[in-house]
Amino acid sequence: MAAPKKGRNASAQSKPGRSLALILIAIAALTGGMFASGHTTPRLGIDLAGGTSITLRAVAEPGQESAINKTNMDTAVEIMERRVNGLGVSEAEVQTQGDKNIIVNIPKGTNSKEARDQVGTTAKLYFRPVLQREAVGEAAPTPSASPSGTGSPSASGTDKAEDSATSGSGTPSATATTQGRAATDALKADATPSASASPEASGSPSAPSTSSSGLEKQYAALNCADPKQRATAGQGAKQGESTIACGQDGKVWSKFLLGPVDVDGTEIEKAKATLDTQGASGWQVDMTFNSAGAKKFASTTSKLAQQTSPQNEFAIVLDDEVVSHPFVQGAIAGGKAQISGSFTQEEAQSLANMLSYGALPLSFQEDSVTTVTAALGGEQLHAGLIAGAIGLGLVVIYLLVYYRGLSVIALLSLLVSAALTYTIMALLGPAIGFALNLPAVCGAIVAIGITADSFIVYFERVRDEIREGRSLRPAVERAWPRARRTILVSDFVSFLAAAVLFIVTVGKVQGFAFTLGLTTLLDVVVVFLFTKPLLTLLARTKFFASGHPWSGLDPKRLGAKPPLRRTRRPSAPVDPKEA
Repeated sequence: MAAPKKGRNASAQSKPGRSLALILIAIAALTGGMFASGHTTPRLGIDLAGGTSITLRAVAEPGQESAINKTNMDTAVEIMERRVNGLGVSEAEVQTQGDKNIIVNIPKGTNSKEARDQVGTTAKLYFRPVLQREAVGEAAPTPSASPSGTGSPSASGTDKAEDSATSGSGTPSATATTQGRAATDALKADATPSASASPEASGSPSAPSTSSSGLEKQYAALNCADPKQRATAGQGAKQGESTIACGQDGKVWSKFLLGPVDVDGTEIEKAKATLDTQGASGWQVDMTFNSAGAKKFASTTSKLAQQTSPQNEFAIVLDDEVVSHPFVQGAIAGGKAQISGSFTQEEAQSLANMLSYGALPLSFQEDSVTTVTAALGGEQLHAGLIAGAIGLGLVVIYLLVYYRGLSVIALLSLLVSAALTYTIMALLGPAIGFALNLPAVCGAIVAIGITADSFIVYFERVRDEIREGRSLRPAVERAWPRARRTILVSDFVSFLAAAVLFIVTVGKVQGFAFTLGLTTLLDVVVVFLFTKPLLTLLARTKFFASGHPWSGLDPKRLGAKPPLRRTRRPSAPVDPKEA
């Protein structure tokens, strides 16, 4: 029975090269992916790369000062976090300061400008009927004030026939021509509406009222291509009043004369971007209203459907700017609707994001915008790296003095772990928005000790076997099962602590927890696929197998017992007389 077991062990020992080849291939693949993606360095957080800090002050409606409370402030923080994170900005921080202020820190990088515009869009979102609409020419080269950064989802300023849309029954319906748009968004009923209110339900707002002569003069004089006029258009308008507004369709600015508010943005339960795989609509935005919003929406759409363009359109207004103006094909009951048209995926997701999180419970004013330099963070990072280098140097000296030749294995394992950590962090930046901040750097430094501890556990187990009188190759294999259990238990505890810390904390502390958890997982990978196989290979060399004094495995220096060998008992001498 012993022979087959010996054969299996010999087979396991003879193929450590497979594990080494696997981890080297993984490093090469990650490195190649890093260079192919163009992200050769990890993304840095605001404390290392600098960024923008915005202070917003809550402003309540007249007579509703009690609206500024902890519940509404917390809700506003959550909405702003989702706005910024929905744009893919890494490590944006949103937190309250005092009773009325919210601090938003946006790091430099992709979409940071768009995120600032999105966070600054703190007014409520409304649906208003379009009374008049007119294109005023190409947009100015200055950035748009649109919260989405793209304005209305159209990419052309020429007059073309627009996409046709279908109603809830699936039959095509005629669409009106547009001014200055390649394709107007279609607003239609969801194919599977839930049982809700009908168009005749009570509680719907009154029909759009006509504007006064003064408002018509303002509309006639409005030039939406002028950034100053865009910034002031429609400011201070009440929900029950008609107003003017601007909106951008691709490169074309349009001015709008809008009726009173018909549906409040707070009456939207959810909105999401979906891809229509069954029809030709492409990307679209699905909306779901609450019961009150469903009644208002059904009543209003039944009235708009009887009008001609542009008076059959709904303007979605956020921060006094029209972000979309889909037309209505028919009365939409059931509380579910779709906005479809010439959307790209990014445009559909941006509009859905504004519809979902655009209705803040409070209005906010931008008190200050300051630029945060990375000088202080850079100095702290420099000091932290120096401290880490000193600590690593002390570890190296200890390994060289105490473990001698085995220290080469430990140092190579640390290099492999560092290579894996660096490449994965660089790839996680564009993949999930991971940003390296100061606490994350601390987590990586702490991980050096965790990784070195795993090597020491294994080396000491091997030395224990040699002290028992075994030769190196059997000692390496017999020590592995016990060392493996200890390493797994230790790393499991470290990973569990990192996971709990990541869940229960917020902000930068999560960076420390994430890095600690990642490096703990990589420690297991390195020990199993690199350290153990490498020691198995080196155990076959004469330098280590013979117990050279500088190998770190000298039996005499370790106080090893005599080799474990079976000895035969001497036979009793034969009496010559008996012979």
